[in-house]
Amino acid sequence: MDREIPKAERQRALRRVILKWATGVAIAVAAIWLLIVMLQPGLRRQDLTIARVDRGTIEVSVSASGRVTPAFEEIVNSPIDSRIVEVYKKGGDMVEAGDPILRLDLQTAETDYRKLLDEEQMKALQLEQLRVGNRSKLSEMEMKLKVSRMELARKEVELRNERYLDSLGAGTTDKVRQVELNYNVGLLQLNEDEQKYSNETLLAEADVKVKELELNIFRKSLAEVKRTLDDARIRSPRKAVLTYINNEIGAQVRQGSRVAIVSDLSHFKIEGEIADTYGDRIAVGNRTVVRIGTERIAGMVSDVTPLSRNGVISFTVQLAEDNHPRLRSGLKADVHVINSIREDVLRVANASYYNGGRGEYELFVVSGDRLVRRKVQLGESNFEFVEVLGGLQAGDEVVVSDMADFSGRDQLKLK
Repeated sequence: MDREIPKAERQRALRRVILKWATGVAIAVAAIWLLIVMLQPGLRRQDLTIARVDRGTIEVSVSASGRVTPAFEEIVNSPIDSRIVEVYKKGGDMVEAGDPILRLDLQTAETDYRKLLDEEQMKALQLEQLRVGNRSKLSEMEMKLKVSRMELARKEVELRNERYLDSLGAGTTDKVRQVELNYNVGLLQLNEDEQKYSNETLLAEADVKVKELELNIFRKSLAEVKRTLDDARIRSPRKAVLTYINNEIGAQVRQGSRVAIVSDLSHFKIEGEIADTYGDRIAVGNRTVVRIGTERIAGMVSDVTPLSRNGVISFTVQLAEDNHPRLRSGLKADVHVINSIREDVLRVANASYYNGGRGEYELFVVSGDRLVRRKVQLGESNFEFVEVLGGLQAGDEVVVSDMADFSGRDQLKLK
């Protein structure tokens, strides 16, 4: 016969069942949690670049690209239309000032120069001929003046004699008047001849000066031709390295075309380019830091082109140490142009996370054994630091290495 189970025993049995289920659920939850933790990605601290937020000074700068070029570079152009006859040097050779580099065909130019020399001599002879002719003409006029003066003196004596005779009653009034008229006519003729002589003297001097001026102008032109002819004997203008030479013997070269380039490869400068949107942040006199690999070289902006070309502005940087051993012609460099200074600001190391603009960024911040994504506000920057405007405090540790693979995670385990 069945016996009724006591109520207390039934409750104990129910509690045992509930406890078993609760224990099972707890174990399942713990297992799931443990599985989630085990599956959650973790990062080793030594694999990350972590920077500490601190306070300090930021020399605000904008970044530009640059290229190392020789500080002194001179292009040698052909001064005449000619052809290359002989080449004495090759690219990369060290040349001294005055060393011949190549020879052009100068036969036609030298023939033309000799013709000009003959023309100069002819002009000089023409000038001398004019001087001799003027001296002869003026001498003849001067002799006539002497004769006219002597004739006038004779008429003056004759006039005095007639007046004397007329005063004694031995002469006549008509005779006196006739002699006086002859004297006056002679005086006028003498004055006219003297004026002609004076005018002829001035005219002769002017003709000589014109001829002298023409000869001087011609000689200056001749000197220019001589200088051009000397330049056509292509020589190095300075002690430098021959970085380019047209070595095609027989090639035609036009006047003004490049035949060689000499460069001083012991001193360098930086030719930089920056987006024209930053045109108002670069000016002559701005300090710069040039980075070549791990090397940093101080400099200063020495020249800025006034116009933008293809969206960029070109500028030149004069280096404080322009003979730095790391410098090589044609080497690319990063140029940071400093345009302002911010004192006592929160800052964090600059890295790939910063895209160069002010605004809101999401960075992973170290919190115990975890990395927690946090929104922060960043401001100005230079190549070393970025200004922190909000979201971080001094002493916070921030991951500044590339975390693009974890863009969908808000937390990461730090091992």
